Amino acid sequence: MKNILKGGIAICIATAGLMLGGCSTPKNVAYFQDLDQTVVTEVTERKAIRVQPEDKLSIVVTSKDPSLAAMFNLPIVSNRAGQSTSVSGTGTTLRTYAGNSNDGVANYTVSPEGTIDFPILGTLKIEGMTRNEVAAFIKGELMGRDLIKDPTVVVEFLNVGISIMGEVVSPGRYDLNRDNISLLDALSLAGDLTIQGKRENVLVIREEDGQMKTYRLDLTNAHQMLASPGYYLKQNDIIYVEPNGVRKRQTTVNGNTALSASFWVSVASLLTSIAVLIFK
Repeated sequence: MKNILKGGIAICIATAGLMLGGCSTPKNVAYFQDLDQTVVTEVTERKAIRVQPEDKLSIVVTSKDPSLAAMFNLPIVSNRAGQSTSVSGTGTTLRTYAGNSNDGVANYTVSPEGTIDFPILGTLKIEGMTRNEVAAFIKGELMGRDLIKDPTVVVEFLNVGISIMGEVVSPGRYDLNRDNISLLDALSLAGDLTIQGKRENVLVIREEDGQMKTYRLDLTNAHQMLASPGYYLKQNDIIYVEPNGVRKRQTTVNGNTALSASFWVSVASLLTSIAVLIFK
């Protein structure tokens, strides 16, 4: 009887130990585990957003003579309420993607050839330029043709965005309306990773030069993350945060964790069976 009791207890302890092993503290939850106060880390080269075909742009020209500048601006668009609104762009901050309507904003759509049809100036090739380069180019054309002596040109992207998927608090598509947006900026915008997100294997998917490129970044390793070409984002990048093992197991029938009710029911059932065998 004692041997049976000892054997039953041993089985119970071993089973509970294996199942409770998942309760140990995860090692890959904290970010930047390789950093301390004395570390200097090289960051990958920052790359400004560049114009691509199908991008929508707000381009506004102003000068000391408003009537003269108005000749080079698209007509103001009325919103759904019928009220006239400004065409001064949409700001320089990240915001939730609102689709392609852009109510109240007169915009230029870049053609497949990388051009826009600008008032009076005609067709302008702007593909591959940054916002500042487009503004400087148009300003130079206006002054070079002696059309305006003191123009100020403001350029903003309207439909440029990124998609954030997987184990983040608020997945979705977000507008990208300023340059040098990093992966950390994007994840912060999405509310950070959930506790079930796999921090050492964040995927950035990018279409570039007719190819689909992928970059895997380890948020626990700052050196690797900051050196990756995927750290600074481009328009239409897709960020995917993979679920960790615990999260994956929760999607299966047998994916019970040590803290679930079904686990403790199983333990109680095992103990009852052992007790029956011992005292039968």
